[in-house]
Amino acid sequence: MRVSKFPAAGTKEQASQFLITIGGQSGNAAVALARLGARTSYAGPLGGTDDEIANWVVACLERERIDCRHVVRVPGGKSSVSLIMIDAAGEKMIATRRGERLSGVRPADAAQAAATIDAVLLDNRYPDFVMPIAEAARQRGIARVLDFDYGAPADDPLLGICTHVIASAEALRDSTGLNDMRAALPKLAEHHQGFLAVTDGPNGVYWVERGALRHMPAFKVDAVDTLGAGDVFHGAFTLRLVETNDVIESMRFAAATAAIRCTRFDGLTGAATRADVDEFLKQRSSPA
Repeated sequence: MRVSKFPAAGTKEQASQFLITIGGQSGNAAVALARLGARTSYAGPLGGTDDEIANWVVACLERERIDCRHVVRVPGGKSSVSLIMIDAAGEKMIATRRGERLSGVRPADAAQAAATIDAVLLDNRYPDFVMPIAEAARQRGIARVLDFDYGAPADDPLLGICTHVIASAEALRDSTGLNDMRAALPKLAEHHQGFLAVTDGPNGVYWVERGALRHMPAFKVDAVDTLGAGDVFHGAFTLRLVETNDVIESMRFAAATAAIRCTRFDGLTGAATRADVDEFLKQRSSPA
């Protein structure tokens, strides 16, 4: 729901807009990739065939022409569902009922899931499911991009196996104990040899290059809904990385795609197309 301000405890607030959509890290990224023109496959644990939420999620993904053959439906499991409010500044307030019986689930065939793709985009919500796919992708020598959204030890094996790690500011703080992104990122870089970056909302993205900390500011837009912007960034980055193998160009493309997402309050239908991003970049100067 879109509200002018978040209601205080015990009060009511009139909502101006309401919609129901799928979401989550992987769902948002998958839809973003598909809308940008990528051939997209989704793999993950979802609730059983009697879980109406999971059935609806799969139907929504398939309507976006996303291949869901590697989804694992867990008998007795339930998929997550969230109640979200977005205020006038685009800030969010979220209550989530987490999925049930989905932890510890492994993919049915990790090698097949990674067999025909150019890159894999992972998150660290369900590491038991993700690690076999990351290993299969490593054996093929393809890019392994990690949406590092939950704090983990610096020696986490998932961090070590990924070629490109892009953390959220919250996850980086949780993992390093440091609030300053400019100090936290180099600390994490001591334990990771690949590409390492952190997205920090309107403050842009920081990354480490040859031991030096670098920064790319975010594109300035009038934000109405920031929900899923980081997920969209990861999806767009992965696509452009496959196309160019240039992390700077990939971050610029991802920043534009995420910026467009923040200007729209319409869930899945707000995901940018390739034409949207190309036009946006024509009209905007590149972040320094």
